[in-house]
Amino acid sequence: VGLWGAAANTIVEMDEEGVWAILGSIDGTVTHVALRIALKLEIPMVNTGDSDPTLTETRIPWIIRNISDDRQSSYVLANEIYEQQGLQHVAVLRTNVRYGRVGVKEFSDASKRLGHPLLFELQFAQGDTDFSGQLKRIAETPAEAIVIWGNATEAALIVKQMRAMGMEQAVFGCDRLVSEDFLEIAGAAADGVVSTHPYNPTINSEELITFQSNYKETYGIESDVFSAHAYDGMNIIIQAIQVAGLNRVKIRDVLTDLSTFQGYEGVTGTLVLDNSWNDVGEIWTSEVKNGKFEYRPTNIKFTQ
Repeated sequence: VGLWGAAANTIVEMDEEGVWAILGSIDGTVTHVALRIALKLEIPMVNTGDSDPTLTETRIPWIIRNISDDRQSSYVLANEIYEQQGLQHVAVLRTNVRYGRVGVKEFSDASKRLGHPLLFELQFAQGDTDFSGQLKRIAETPAEAIVIWGNATEAALIVKQMRAMGMEQAVFGCDRLVSEDFLEIAGAAADGVVSTHPYNPTINSEELITFQSNYKETYGIESDVFSAHAYDGMNIIIQAIQVAGLNRVKIRDVLTDLSTFQGYEGVTGTLVLDNSWNDVGEIWTSEVKNGKFEYRPTNIKFTQ
């Protein structure tokens, strides 16, 4: 439940139930609250889905994150747009919740540092279906590209409406656009859309292929970025417990010891943690071609 009070109460309930460690969560607001309660109650956490860059900045030694954050994604997007494709004028359409606000701030800062401040930033609400007002405003500007920061459904509708209006600007987006929902809703309009992605789900890895097969057989749907990182996160917790035993503090000590999981190989690739226990491993670029996502490495290295 994405409410501040609910997150705090849930962690207290987990403490009363005697949990040894926590996997989660996805929403940034919930995770920030949960982490501070977990700190007070001394419960270790492994985060596998919150991309808020500020989550690990305070270096609270009760959490590690095994997924890249929005700051890293923004650097990759900015490099792709300005350095690789040589575009200069960019407008942003973002969701009006914290996820959009925090993520776009990082992209905006990266754009300024590269000498290309954003033309402007427009918002939409989750659940919106008509984006003609925002798109007409963008069409009247010299924007060469549009960056969409939001969920797959709204992003797909935006792209579809853009093309229907005759807008030919290049489209880039956050990693939530890498979704079968995006392809299905956007249809042919999805071709050419470039996004970032925390891992390559098409890599020829026996462990990844086995995981994807087992997941599809168990749940009847394809695995996604959250399920894959959650799988790695839970394996990390299990290994920490195998080393430390059922003791919260000792589990925490294993999780936050950089030598323990540095270079850990999971289904999402190699885990690389910095000194704030934030994943700074490889990020991929995804481009839709002929109705399918194609992935390529970015070769951008982040500081450990």
